[in-house]
Amino acid sequence: MGDSLSPEEKLSLITRNLQEVLGEEKLKEILKERELKVYWGTATTGKPHVAYFVPMSKIADFLKAGCEVTILFADLHAYLDNMKAPWELLELRTSYYENVIKAMLESIGVPLEKLRFIKGTDYQLSKEYTLDVYRLSSVVTQHDAKKAGAEVVKQVEHPLLSGLLYPGLQALDEEYLKVDAQFGGVDQRKIFTFAEKGHWFDPWSGKVPRAMEQLSLCATTPEPMHCNY
Repeated sequence: MGDSLSPEEKLSLITRNLQEVLGEEKLKEILKERELKVYWGTATTGKPHVAYFVPMSKIADFLKAGCEVTILFADLHAYLDNMKAPWELLELRTSYYENVIKAMLESIGVPLEKLRFIKGTDYQLSKEYTLDVYRLSSVVTQHDAKKAGAEVVKQVEHPLLSGLLYPGLQALDEEYLKVDAQFGGVDQRKIFTFAEKGHWFDPWSGKVPRAMEQLSLCATTPEPMHCNY
């Protein structure tokens, strides 16, 4: 379907029912040249439920518009977020999520040819990613990291250090997934703007990471959801 649509028709499908688009001009430029690459992430912290049809309906729009869609199972983030997912269950959880999400999309007649699934641990434990995490931690303040993750990291009386890593890791995901955009609930907005502002940079090369140039798609959900990690 997406191949037969004009850039304007694709834009309409991609942005409909979204509360906010951060970087809409960038989106328009991309659609004039090629298909959009977008990702949605979910931390595998529990069981997918009926509310997952909210992001799935939007992902359906992306696929119908011809977008290349990546669904990231943020298994490592699920563990870092106050250990909501035990380490020994991560592999089983991600397999379960993939099967459920495929079934949900197929039930509403969505083409899956341009859909891919990836686990955070497929690349987040690599040497290159780990080095980038260290670089990031050298330029991001504790205040900014805490503020960016305030809506998505579980707030407890004695917070763990892992919660401060959370926003930066999500910003790096954009680079490592080679995408143009993140899609998530409005509870993700602070992390989106954290990745977009450019208040941190690569101290070794002096270059702004590509993640800083991304656009973000914010959806309205019935209640805050951990839609993008």
